[in-house]
Amino acid sequence: MPQTRLRIRVQPGARRTEIVGFQNERLRLRVTAPPERGRANEAAIELLAKTLDVPKSRFRLTRGATSRDKVVLIEGIGDAEARRRLAAVQQDSGDDLQHDDGDQRR
Repeated sequence: MPQTRLRIRVQPGARRTEIVGFQNERLRLRVTAPPERGRANEAAIELLAKTLDVPKSRFRLTRGATSRDKVVLIEGIGDAEARRRLAAVQQDSGDDLQHDDGDQRR
């Protein structure tokens, strides 16, 4: 089964939940969830799961549970396909990749 590891940087407590894009080989995410009791981690994985169209059960946080910098292992999708899907979503939405929480602000 294909798998990929994504290095991500999560900014908890943001005004909106979105994927900012790649910066220094790391995918930057913003989530509205606070950095307490794993809520920001859960929100980051939910955003990635929806964006990549991969079930949340296929994600495992392998490093950085209490840090902004994390490594996520994703089973069921290869690195090239994950990057292709992220790039496709970024092209569709302009500069930022955004997940609509029903309360979209621009």
